Amino acid sequence: MNPAPLVALVGNPNAGKSALFNALTGARQKVGNYPGVTVERKSGRMALADGRPVELVDLPGTYSLTPSSPDEAVTRDVVMGAQEGERRPAALIVVVDAGNLDNHLRFALQLRELGVPMVVALNMIDMAERDGLVLDPQALSRELGVPVVPTVAVRRRGMDELRDALASVLGDGTSQPAAPAEPADIASLQRRARAISVAATVSETPVRRITHLIDSVVLHPAAGLAILIMLFFVMFQAVFAWSEAPIGWIEESFAAAQAWVTAALPDSFLRSLIVDGVIAGVGSVVVFLPQILILFFFILLLEASGYMARAAFLMDRLMAGVGLNGRAFIPLLSSFACAIPGIMATRTIDDPKQRLTTILIAPLMTCSARLPVYSVIIGAFIPARDLGWGIGLQGLIWFGLYLAGVLGAVAVAFILRKTVARGAPSGFMMELPRYQMPNLADVAIGLWQRAWVFLRRAGTIIMMVTIALWALLSFPVAPEGRSQVEYSIAGRIASGLEVVVRPIGFNHEMALAVIPAMAAREVAVSALATVYSIESDDEAETERSLGTQLQGRWSLPTALAFLMWFVFAPQCLSTIAVMRRETNGWKWPIFALGYLFALAYLAAGATFWLATALGL
Repeated sequence: MNPAPLVALVGNPNAGKSALFNALTGARQKVGNYPGVTVERKSGRMALADGRPVELVDLPGTYSLTPSSPDEAVTRDVVMGAQEGERRPAALIVVVDAGNLDNHLRFALQLRELGVPMVVALNMIDMAERDGLVLDPQALSRELGVPVVPTVAVRRRGMDELRDALASVLGDGTSQPAAPAEPADIASLQRRARAISVAATVSETPVRRITHLIDSVVLHPAAGLAILIMLFFVMFQAVFAWSEAPIGWIEESFAAAQAWVTAALPDSFLRSLIVDGVIAGVGSVVVFLPQILILFFFILLLEASGYMARAAFLMDRLMAGVGLNGRAFIPLLSSFACAIPGIMATRTIDDPKQRLTTILIAPLMTCSARLPVYSVIIGAFIPARDLGWGIGLQGLIWFGLYLAGVLGAVAVAFILRKTVARGAPSGFMMELPRYQMPNLADVAIGLWQRAWVFLRRAGTIIMMVTIALWALLSFPVAPEGRSQVEYSIAGRIASGLEVVVRPIGFNHEMALAVIPAMAAREVAVSALATVYSIESDDEAETERSLGTQLQGRWSLPTALAFLMWFVFAPQCLSTIAVMRRETNGWKWPIFALGYLFALAYLAAGATFWLATALGL
């Protein structure tokens, strides 16, 4: 006796496939694993209108026949007849979301090319109509060349019609699948899917039409990239333009606190600890909180509006050139806040070589800990000059530093994918969220959370490291006529490192600041503030901002070299620890430390030598 025909239920994730499977099979289901893999196999029995039994298998959801996970590989192997111990399906039921037709049809077109008889279940048609989208199933059927049945699986609507359509494509069950056609590329499939979706649409709300119009611009390979660059450029211009006043208020508050403590306490180590260590060190970092909040205000708005997911799609084309895909964009974007959550977010990347590459380049994204360093150096050495309407030189330099980090990451990724992390590129697909107005309450909560994390960091890690540095700078006490900074324990350690970094333009104080910056990037600023506060005997000098003090001590080539060092230098120790945990060993964290130090040294040196040669 011949076994019942095997029919596979396939579709994108979140298309309502499981609900349709339950509606068709009821309680006649069994669950197991596919041979050789720990992927759940759910199958059930159903009867056609003429009484013939059919075995229905619910395949894992996938976006294409190019798998990026074991689940997706099972789906591909079953529908192509390559799954060990599994018959090739006699027919397919392709489930598509009626409200997201153009994206789901891409996979349906790919399946149609296999030559297997198929029926399209136009599912969740009620949700589409509720949103103002009216579709013509007959027009869709004509365009696809296969039966199309409107269904609402959760309400069991359209099940009888679906069984009838399946019976018609199965015939007597003796026909063999046609030879598969030559597979089309994803871009061609997407264009064809979009054209079919338009042809099958009777009417839609203005909001949906506007969404498609916006997407045609922001997802355009040229115009979309220009818009993305412009948005980030505007962000960095606003960071300087909007933060000037609040930064001034914070600086005045800390200067007043220093003056009050100086007047209230006698000259002692306690006063030095409070004035030179806590207020000068921690205050020099806290002063940049407005810039951090302005930057994240823009990022949160872009995420809440639905634009960031589109930026990931846009970057997929560019990242494919270095062997990555758009799936790596989200972890790298997270690394602009902090590399730690960015590295942890790489768990969503299925390809182990792509995941490793993303982990290794995540530290090159300019995290928020670098912002105080960038701010104090740019504010001190780059004039606040307007280059045109709404374009400031300081914001342009800051944008350039972010861009340098991104380009550095791209170059490193390209080299890694050709050498130690060699592997074939893979596609990237995800659902695009609807455009929506950001909820200002959610944005405010997000800003508060980031402000709290920053202030807590300033009050714990940064304060502890600053106090430790103050102690190392204060002991032993220098004899009369000797520099306290150079005579101290920290000064002597820095003198040894200075021999290494002097060729790239670093001075003694910069060598000293680089060491504690390994604990947290912001500590470089507090370290410099503590050094100059201890070194100066002039109370008026200690109350001046760090940027003002730097202007008379550093040359422009030296300042630019310091900036470039922090574009590429290794991240904090906690980032290295997370990298060790995510790669299950010390091999790759040590590799990352080595290449980042080398890159930072060469970039800082090249900047210093070029700036000096140009007479800056």
